[in-house]
Amino acid sequence: MHLLKRVATAVVLIPTVLVLVLRAPVPVLAAVAALVALLTVQELLKLTEAYGVHPFRRTTYIFVALFFLLLAISPGNDKPLLSTAVLVYTLGFAAAIAPFIFLVVGMRSVELSRAFPAAAASVFAFTYIALPLGFLVQIREQWAGAFLLLYLLLLVWAGDIFAYFVGRTLGRHLMSPRISPKKTWEGALASLIASLVVGMLLYNYALPISTALLNVHLIEKRDGFFALQKPPLWPTILLSAAINIAAQLGDLVESLIKRGAGVKDSGSLLPGHGGMLDRIDALLFAAPVLWYYAAWRVMQ
Repeated sequence: MHLLKRVATAVVLIPTVLVLVLRAPVPVLAAVAALVALLTVQELLKLTEAYGVHPFRRTTYIFVALFFLLLAISPGNDKPLLSTAVLVYTLGFAAAIAPFIFLVVGMRSVELSRAFPAAAASVFAFTYIALPLGFLVQIREQWAGAFLLLYLLLLVWAGDIFAYFVGRTLGRHLMSPRISPKKTWEGALASLIASLVVGMLLYNYALPISTALLNVHLIEKRDGFFALQKPPLWPTILLSAAINIAAQLGDLVESLIKRGAGVKDSGSLLPGHGGMLDRIDALLFAAPVLWYYAAWRVMQ
């Protein structure tokens, strides 16, 4: 029954997410990312209470919402809605003032001994969840952004699926039993291989895939990969490996948080998958890796 719920939820979510990241205007994508961030932050803040910490919930929600509002402000008609420079400035500014904002709020605490832990939990929620989702939105604005997001999602999903099924059927050597008792080295290796295969397939068929998406009006031309000369293969292989490793570490980090809180899932929002944090934990580490590569590529 659990597996059926998991598959049914995936059947609904995957096409919805793909259409959203490929076709939706960037402001709509930013609004959805903000909603996902707020739901995920809510789950994380609830987990922190199991550690005896009571974060500043309302202030955290407002801060996250304002962050995405800043990202959605257009710098001008002749520029992308969310340029790399705008993202970097916004990220730097938000990350710099976040500790001070939450500590100032902590001055109103009845028990001052709770102010610092509460502020630290709120800052962590912002940097751990909101910042990576901001990276996802900005990737969409870069050259071939829709194709890059498709590449990211398919890599992460393929790695997750193969790790799950291979780990359940062939897994014998536990990776980290204290943190995640069901994760095995066999599943991790299968995840890496799956991501590498998907990455190489997308590399080889980037032009026809982009052309097909353009023909069915799922992307604009600037959002696909239409270069006649392919870049070297090795950077794509290394990038695919780095994204997969980051995704697996993201999954383990979330397992660490849940294990310490004494819960199995971060929530129950998605049948068969747990909470929103359970579903996007891998993306939270993988998205910054892809964003850095894409931003570096633009600067070359």
